[in-house]
Amino acid sequence: MELRQMRHLLALEETRSFSRAAQRLFITQSALSRSIQGLEAELGVRLVDRIGKRNELTPMGLAAAEHARRLVREADDLHGHLAQLAQGHMRSLSVGLGSGPGAVLMTPLLCELAAHQPPVRAVVLRGATELQLQQLRSRELDALVIDARRVAPATDLRIEPLGQLRAAFICRRGHPLARRRRVAFEDLLAYPVASTPLSDEVARQLVDQYGESAHPQLLTRLCCEEVESLLDTVRATDAIFLGICVAAREDLAAGRLLELPVVPALAAQARFALVTLAGRTEGPSVAFIRAFARARMRDD
Repeated sequence: MELRQMRHLLALEETRSFSRAAQRLFITQSALSRSIQGLEAELGVRLVDRIGKRNELTPMGLAAAEHARRLVREADDLHGHLAQLAQGHMRSLSVGLGSGPGAVLMTPLLCELAAHQPPVRAVVLRGATELQLQQLRSRELDALVIDARRVAPATDLRIEPLGQLRAAFICRRGHPLARRRRVAFEDLLAYPVASTPLSDEVARQLVDQYGESAHPQLLTRLCCEEVESLLDTVRATDAIFLGICVAAREDLAAGRLLELPVVPALAAQARFALVTLAGRTEGPSVAFIRAFARARMRDD
């Protein structure tokens, strides 16, 4: 069976006339007749009863037309969808965000998608990196924006750097250390340090800079994937946030949170990446999330 024959059968059902159906399809009546006869031969049933000048579908023909209608509709939807993709139009997006990117991108991304025209069906997921990689490989997600240090290189992954963001020790305005012009690293140890899980590379950088007491297993007393929950804790207590400054941008600008002047200044930076499946043709959703992340994941 060919899609062309499906369209011929539907035209015949609607017009009940070979001549009118042929005119609608811009083909000759004999060509239409051969098409229907070929379909009948392939299916092994009679599809059309010829009653004088009228032509009516048989019960088998009506059943075939119902199936043909669905196939034609799906084919038309496919053509329309592919045309939109070719023109760069996005119809759906599914992206996984790591803890840092989630804190920076989640709300702006949802706001952008809510206002997007034409409307986009969006799925934005948070979770552990290992789970998100599984979801990417099973094609539940189009892309990930995650900490580049927390994903190991693999032949089936394309890992594209998005840039680096400055990290710092951040506290609430009324914190006991907030008025000091210089804060020694040892002064931080008197307070709970809150952070997302840190990579081995960042752990080495901290130890190299501040000594063994800076290892995350010793330094970090509050650890979770949700940056906003950590910042809520810092706003309400004497806990100190260790993470990217851009995640607390609004609070820092308003003076609700302060960057502690730790000496020496923290040298570690967060590195983020766009992760997609290698060898997969890139659709508009990946291009969109790449541009969106690059525009917002900056220190300035």
